Amino acid sequence: MIEFLSEYGLFLAKSITVVLAILIVVGGSVALAARGKKDGKDGHVEVTCLNEELEDMRAALEESVLDKDQLKALHKEEKKKAKAEAKARKKNPQAEPTRKRVFVLDFDGDIRASEVELLREEITTVLTMATKDDEIVLRLESPGGMVHQYGLASSQLERIKRKGIPLTICVDRVAASGGYMMACLADRLVAAPFAVLGSIGVVAQLPNFHRLLKKHDVDYEILTAGEYKRTMTVFGENTEKGREKFVEELEDTHVLFKEFVGEFRPQVNIEEVATGEVWYGRQAVENNLVDEISTSDDLLVEACEDADVFIVRYEEKKSLQEKLADFTADAGDRVATRWATRLFRTRYSSK
Repeated sequence: MIEFLSEYGLFLAKSITVVLAILIVVGGSVALAARGKKDGKDGHVEVTCLNEELEDMRAALEESVLDKDQLKALHKEEKKKAKAEAKARKKNPQAEPTRKRVFVLDFDGDIRASEVELLREEITTVLTMATKDDEIVLRLESPGGMVHQYGLASSQLERIKRKGIPLTICVDRVAASGGYMMACLADRLVAAPFAVLGSIGVVAQLPNFHRLLKKHDVDYEILTAGEYKRTMTVFGENTEKGREKFVEELEDTHVLFKEFVGEFRPQVNIEEVATGEVWYGRQAVENNLVDEISTSDDLLVEACEDADVFIVRYEEKKSLQEKLADFTADAGDRVATRWATRLFRTRYSSK
């Protein structure tokens, strides 16, 4: 029996490997085919009123929870209230102040900050209408990534600040490294109790195959014009001078990062927090990395009481090839996640 289970497990492992390999190859081929069509594609802005969504959810719950008499009485009371409010507005149109508007954007960052193109479209759209009396809320999630990409993403948020529109940033899970570079621009920075923030540092890592190539008598040459055109290489032999220059460049980038954070969050003791460490939400408050503890859900539901809240998303029009590539990638992720979960449960089962 044990031998059968062992052989069956080996068969499953091989099957999964083959399936994943096929998905990767197909997805890669489709993505390459679609790459040339990516530039200049169309897109559109989608706007959802959160107030209306919450009202619909409440109404659906009332329909299920309340009996007919209670529901009838509730509807009667709501109609009476709406009629009274309409009468008051008609009697004195100037009495009711203009409601504040809150525009909600989302940014889910990867190592390349790929959503920066969507973010710039959304911000451009909102800035055509938002005023200093309104507010923009960004729900931010990012572990960081490439410096220049997150620099561009941060520059998009600076556009909001230059217009003088209040910017609130909510972090429910993580805003580290480049993610925190964006987060520190907030006029009000809110984080969940166990959200991860900080990592104000710079890291670079790469393998080197020089000794492997040398062992097999393979030469690799790099021809450059300029002493520091290439400081570190994956296949060539790295020199101590090249390493020193590379580290110097990392240090320069770290200085710029610290100056950036210090400019937008002067209350932070930058030398204490710019060590590359991360902090959970409650610890981040103590270090002035965030202003308060809350989730984006609580913040937005509360905002709906006094403001009209609109979720703004820029949706790209994708070709069939791109949709297939996304489906292939998602399918691969689901297979890998499912089996990783099963292995974890098997290993840590209490049986």
